[in-house]
Amino acid sequence: MKIPFLNRHPRVAVLRLSGLIAARGGIGPGGPLNVETIGPVLERAFALKRAAAVVLAINSPGGSPVQSSLIAQRIRQLAEKHKLPVIACVEDAAASGGYWLACAADEIVADPSSIVGSIGVISASFGVEELAAKLGIERRLATAGEQKSFLDPFRPVQPWERERLEQLLGTLHGEFKAWVRARRGERLKAPQADLFNGRFWTGREALPLGLIDRLGDARGEIRRRFGEKAQIVRFGVKRPPLPLRLLRGAAAMVEERAAWGRLGL
Repeated sequence: MKIPFLNRHPRVAVLRLSGLIAARGGIGPGGPLNVETIGPVLERAFALKRAAAVVLAINSPGGSPVQSSLIAQRIRQLAEKHKLPVIACVEDAAASGGYWLACAADEIVADPSSIVGSIGVISASFGVEELAAKLGIERRLATAGEQKSFLDPFRPVQPWERERLEQLLGTLHGEFKAWVRARRGERLKAPQADLFNGRFWTGREALPLGLIDRLGDARGEIRRRFGEKAQIVRFGVKRPPLPLRLLRGAAAMVEERAAWGRLGL
């Protein structure tokens, strides 16, 4: 008879980071990834007794740069606190904010067909001023502060608004690039202008560019590092029943679908 506390095989915490990264947490667990929902799960994963490493199973098209940064910083803080190596294993995608999370790991492993990269920032909206005019809709808006109605969809984009938006996107892009440079360093093997232009690659293409370290998957990587008898302990935010997921609203679902659609998935 095996006594659990006498089992000295390596233990590996596997933490799933899956879905859109967004501040809106939805109703109940299982909504978008953000530091509020995933933070407690990170704490439990890194606190696993006799853990040899933490593996991040990443499957995300990206999302909020702020939440991506907050989650990534929390991962690094916990890794340093518990002195544990962190390995990111990419499934379908670690793109945009998903790649931001992957760079929080010490090493990145991806399937040959995984989508990796998309190191850029995007802003998308709609202008409905012509439609409103055709429908006879009158816009009534009062502000205190001449820039308070920034990018109002009921009027044409002003030159100062376009310039300001480009500045904001450039600043956020700079933060993203600085993070990737800090985490990947000399492992990056292509000109930064080519890597940081928003393009994404398959895992096989990303390997010689230095965006990832090896081809593989989470289970294979754990066996390779810690042996066939390594004990895998899984952590993650549980998905709620379908009725609760539907309460997140159609808008959130459309937003997530659009994020995956930009990758062709």
